[in-house]
Amino acid sequence: MTHRIQVIDDEPDLLELVRVNLDQAGFQVDTAKSGREALAAARRSPPDLIVLDWMLPDLKGTEVCRRIRSDPALAHLPIIMLTAKAAEVDRIVGFEVGADDYVTKPFSPRELTLRISAILRRREREPVTAELYARGPIRLDKGRFRCFVGEQEVMLTAKEFGLLAELMQRPGRVATRDELLDTVWGRDVTVSARTIDTHLKRLREKLGEAGSMIETVRGVGYRFAE
Repeated sequence: MTHRIQVIDDEPDLLELVRVNLDQAGFQVDTAKSGREALAAARRSPPDLIVLDWMLPDLKGTEVCRRIRSDPALAHLPIIMLTAKAAEVDRIVGFEVGADDYVTKPFSPRELTLRISAILRRREREPVTAELYARGPIRLDKGRFRCFVGEQEVMLTAKEFGLLAELMQRPGRVATRDELLDTVWGRDVTVSARTIDTHLKRLREKLGEAGSMIETVRGVGYRFAE
């Protein structure tokens, strides 16, 4: 199966460089030079993964990411942010709005290709399941990728959903940050433990009062309340 990648960047030379390298790696590539163009194209025909530049002429990449994560038809799509911003605070902002990975310019096209392949491999290995979890007011349907607090549906990113599922299926058991990184991100993606804290902070906010069921075990990791 040929995966389709949407690449969004307003620099023509970089856009062509990425397109050629991904094409040579066997991917089908769609390109867009603005946020609005990319969103319209993704809604017409969702890709398998999005490579999204931080700085775009109309919408910031972070705003494009937010809109994707708030759209039920697109929220599950993996997103790699592509940017010249290397500061940790910028990476954290990218993860907070729902990015799955982060590549800093200048970058190796080979590295970007490997990161894309790694994310897609992990998604293919995830079994299609009808597992349902219900703890307190939170209900999670893994097979349909849906989360509810009471009767209200909550839109989660793929990583937020994976973290919540991992914690809910083992209530009372502490999961270390390293365990969560390996399970949700995979061993072949390099991200810091701070990434876990950032995603869980945003997850708790989305869950509202029910977010208190995700407990911090200081110096160790997290657990879901029994």
